[in-house]
Amino acid sequence: MEALPEFACPRCSRTVTARFYGPCDDCRAELRATFVREAEVIELAEYEPKMNVTPNAVALKDD
Repeated sequence: MEALPEFACPRCSRTVTARFYGPCDDCRAELRATFVREAEVIELAEYEPKMNVTPNAVALKDD
């Protein structure tokens, strides 16, 4: 098994040993706590297609 790389946390500059580069566990937990948001229901108006196209002469032609 490979040894995990050691690097400095890009947020707090502490030395971290982890599989992927990024914030350390403490910084990730702090970021999640700071930016957590509750889900909310958004009411949208019912879709109404625009009627800005005029029918062409072929479609209006009487046979």
